[in-house]
Amino acid sequence: MNSNRKKRTMSKDEIAIEAEIQAKGLTAKRITPDMLDREIVREQFHVFDGSCLTVCVLTMRNGFTVTGESACASPENFNAEIGQTIAKAKAREKIWPLLGFRLRDQLSA
Repeated sequence: MNSNRKKRTMSKDEIAIEAEIQAKGLTAKRITPDMLDREIVREQFHVFDGSCLTVCVLTMRNGFTVTGESACASPENFNAEIGQTIAKAKAREKIWPLLGFRLRDQLSA
């Protein structure tokens, strides 16, 4: 299944961490979940025939892509929506270090 950006997908951990950062007044330049979401311009999902493997491809504004995967051990437990949620979360996790590297380059210039 292919789709354009649907909804923001902040995990419970991201929400809790962001709230703690704001509560502590940590105001130096940093990457936020909203900034990460703004980088994503497209999300695509694919389930391979005969498998429980869901792959998410997130395309960034600059055309770079990251992937995340989800698979269940028992086919009886497969759920497309849950597979997409997990695969997308894993793909998002890969974006944080990329944006952190970009910001660090900007801060060191």
